[in-house]
Amino acid sequence: MANSKAVSTDKPTTQSRAGVSQIEAVIDLDAIAHNTRILVEHAGPARVMAVVKADGYNHGAVEVSRAALAAGAAELGVTTISEALELRSAGIDAPILCWLNTADADYAAAIAADIEIGVSSVKHLQAVADAARAISTTATVTIKVDTGLNRNGASMQEYPLVLAELQRLTAEGTARLRAIFSHLAHADEPHHPVIDKQKQRFEDAIAAARAAGLDPEVTHLANSAATLTRTDLRFDMVRPGIAIYGLSPVPELGNFGLRPAMTLRARVALVKEVAAGEGVSYGHDWVAPHDTVVALLPLGYADGLPRALSGRFEVLLGGARRPGIGRVCMDQVVVDLGPGATDVQEGDEAVFFGNGEAGEPVAQDWADMLHTIHYEIVTAVRGRTARRFTGGGELGVG
Repeated sequence: MANSKAVSTDKPTTQSRAGVSQIEAVIDLDAIAHNTRILVEHAGPARVMAVVKADGYNHGAVEVSRAALAAGAAELGVTTISEALELRSAGIDAPILCWLNTADADYAAAIAADIEIGVSSVKHLQAVADAARAISTTATVTIKVDTGLNRNGASMQEYPLVLAELQRLTAEGTARLRAIFSHLAHADEPHHPVIDKQKQRFEDAIAAARAAGLDPEVTHLANSAATLTRTDLRFDMVRPGIAIYGLSPVPELGNFGLRPAMTLRARVALVKEVAAGEGVSYGHDWVAPHDTVVALLPLGYADGLPRALSGRFEVLLGGARRPGIGRVCMDQVVVDLGPGATDVQEGDEAVFFGNGEAGEPVAQDWADMLHTIHYEIVTAVRGRTARRFTGGGELGVG
């Protein structure tokens, strides 16, 4: 979360003045381990790189990394050098790849910390080489090749120039090639013809590198969806991201046995009666049809509850689903407990989404209502939300 720092298991990262968090994102490290084992099984002989970019998809990169590595992942993937250095600073010594940096990034710091650097152009490669010469250390590089996503990665036109420059740098000892990788555009549609086209282009890129005397130690293409649905795309390593966190990369095909790791919950701040005909929250979009009891929850759009869900979501509270009513505010939202309700007290916990095992909503429910993807739901949790870790004891990461 934007304002949270990861700490040890079962301790929140931020607290209210009373010492008890009003809003929590609870991260189940046992679920992270469970999901990693499923992915390791699907990977077969291939290694697993756990993608922990964006602070572990907002789950806590350091803790997630430790849990995933203990459960069988072999390497870690992030986007930026700063993300990679955070993991090194935490004492994680597994191979780490970072692949999205500007040409003027601090490559010297990455090289000194034994970070594998993804390059997508001659300019980026030359910047890495300059940094390597400055600290008299050979840089470990990976070429990202664009096979059809047309986003990051060396284009088909520039790729031969990247290979030629890397040949020169390898000969002088400035850089060494560890891997070649690419990213899929349609992996969540397992039978889409573009996947096969990208696979062929990737194989051609590997062959071109070998023809140039550059033999990669590792090649990888498969993301979460491909890891779970396309065994022909394993190559030497697979690179799952969202599935590590228990969210299905192809929801229409089921959950693949994955278990969501994040639970978002808040404690009831106030319980009060509302008379029939009275409106609730800004604009009185909701008017009580009868006398009822409502609960105030101190979580709003500043904390990751989208305003667009106003009047459309439910929480699990007091053993039952309770509907959100009125507009979602910056700091709070109201839920209807029903006429004469006495089963909810101030301080009780309301679950906004979790793994679904207790009947609570899941992140996919919000995504469906908002016509978006669950990635956006879990990475949007922020603000005053404290992060708490549970589990992981048997892995030695608690």
